[in-house]
Amino acid sequence: MTDKTKQIISNVLIKLVIIIICLVDIYPIFWMITASLKEQYEWSAFPAFALPHGLYFQNYIDAWTRGHMSTFFRNSLVYTLLSLIFIVFFSVTVGFAVTKMQWRYKKLVADYFQLGIMVPVATALIPLFQIYNRAGLYNKAGSLVISYVAFGLSLSIYLVTGYLRSFPDEIMEAAVIDGCGIYKLMYYVVLPLMKNAVVTVLVLQFFFKWNDLLFSMTFVSSTNLKTVQTGLMYFSDEFGSKNWGAIFASVSMSILPMLILYTVLNKTIIEGMTAGAVKG
Repeated sequence: MTDKTKQIISNVLIKLVIIIICLVDIYPIFWMITASLKEQYEWSAFPAFALPHGLYFQNYIDAWTRGHMSTFFRNSLVYTLLSLIFIVFFSVTVGFAVTKMQWRYKKLVADYFQLGIMVPVATALIPLFQIYNRAGLYNKAGSLVISYVAFGLSLSIYLVTGYLRSFPDEIMEAAVIDGCGIYKLMYYVVLPLMKNAVVTVLVLQFFFKWNDLLFSMTFVSSTNLKTVQTGLMYFSDEFGSKNWGAIFASVSMSILPMLILYTVLNKTIIEGMTAGAVKG
């Protein structure tokens, strides 16, 4: 067997493995979407993996109205966007302060935030529940926003500092020579040039907050304040094991924002994650 033949076989095998992996990743999403378009009788008359005989969009209407998914979507969107505003603001300012500014305790502060990455979320649930209950924040939207911001800062600051370490100091020095102050330097020089890092923080934290279940189950009990993930459990309880089409329709709608966001910003996310990994 010649080297050229071996190379061809190797390329074919690699492509075959890639195709199989893609099919394994895509098929669950494909099955979920097709399941959401089935009528009720199809679940008992045909196998679960069978394709729908038509496009029954009434499942989505039932999920949006009877399942209260409109309320859950609105709540998740509000909580997530508010959290992202604070996370981006604090992660960028703190990351800039501990990376580019010269002050006495900057390494201690940077290490403190990095330690937060190692704290398991589950260990903080009971203490936070007691604090929010005594402070009158239990079953309030503020408890979720505060928790999202607090547990999102460590990883966000870590990503921002990784990018800023590779940011050339000469650009900032030139801006300072031209009379640029610290605040203008931060928001008019540094911030526009770290777009990829900011977008990476936004997208990653959006995934984490949108998919949150622990905090929303622990700190919120009112139906009007539930998020998408806890709402899916409530929705399932309402319809039980009967209206599977509507249940899969609600799940399909819950993952739609994440799929769209990642598809649109995929390239920017990869560039932001790898920024600062290589010197030079």
